[in-house]
Amino acid sequence: MIVPVELSRIAISENSHTHMIWLKEMNGNRSFPILIGVFEALAIERHLRGESFPRPLTHDLLAGVIKGLKASLKRVVVTDIRNSTFFAKLVIQRNSSCYEVDSRPSDAIALATQMKAPIFVEDEVLRAVCTPDGLLGTFDLSMDDMQEKDAENDTEGWQMDDNFGADFDGDEDEDEEYF
Repeated sequence: MIVPVELSRIAISENSHTHMIWLKEMNGNRSFPILIGVFEALAIERHLRGESFPRPLTHDLLAGVIKGLKASLKRVVVTDIRNSTFFAKLVIQRNSSCYEVDSRPSDAIALATQMKAPIFVEDEVLRAVCTPDGLLGTFDLSMDDMQEKDAENDTEGWQMDDNFGADFDGDEDEDEEYF
């Protein structure tokens, strides 16, 4: 059974790679955090504020493709959690056909925020991460856990720093803005 949830909180850290969103059960008191990347965090935040980036991000591109195909994003569903990693699916409808597409929850929620699609979580995922009274269960992430998870996600050597994007065109023009 899928349970409707809402995005109840977003936390964007300026000092680390660790950003979080909280999903809260709409007809209950269970809620839990999901670690997300900086681009997804910024995309969600900007869409909630009604702002957009000067150039399209991946979520904007995907939204354009869905609309261009005369399809709609019916919902996103957080479907599973394994080894403290969440999994999700996009449910896209075109005419009378529905298609499920695997997605990272952060991308799915960024797209749902942009396209105003409902967000759901499988009940067994909620039971795995929350106690019945709404408190975090065994999935309680401390700041140390988040930093460790952040380091694990950096296996390809991708580093974000304060100067990210400063030399895309080879020039170090301080007045250029990339977001």
